[in-house]
Amino acid sequence: MLSQKARYALRALVELARAEGEQLTSGELALRADAPRKFLEAILLELSRNGLVISRRGKFGGYVLSRPSAEISFAEVIRVIEGPLALAPCVSPRLGFRKCDDCEDVATCALREALLRARDATAQVLEGYSLAEAATSEGAGILRSAG
Repeated sequence: MLSQKARYALRALVELARAEGEQLTSGELALRADAPRKFLEAILLELSRNGLVISRRGKFGGYVLSRPSAEISFAEVIRVIEGPLALAPCVSPRLGFRKCDDCEDVATCALREALLRARDATAQVLEGYSLAEAATSEGAGILRSAG
């Protein structure tokens, strides 16, 4: 399940994509993304540390996307905020791979194939959906109502 933190991050980044390079303050983003400002500021700091946004300090400071919105996928954002997309560590193809604590053998696990298929399908959709698509989509409001 997608956490509220991830939904706020996605909403804020979609708003930056809609702004098309215009710098937005954390206050403006909080209003546009319907997110608590202090919580969003912590999220934006994490996104900045992971290279998804650039923050500028000072009186005329704010946030912009670090690269074109078409190059930032939902999967990338979710991985930064939540970690691997996989439902179990034994199906994570990245650094998070490990045998599940209660599994005797990864090769004979009865659950692994279904979890692997779910992870692959989820990754395919989320990696193929960019902030640019969400910013121009009629259904972009779906992020607000999901939950």
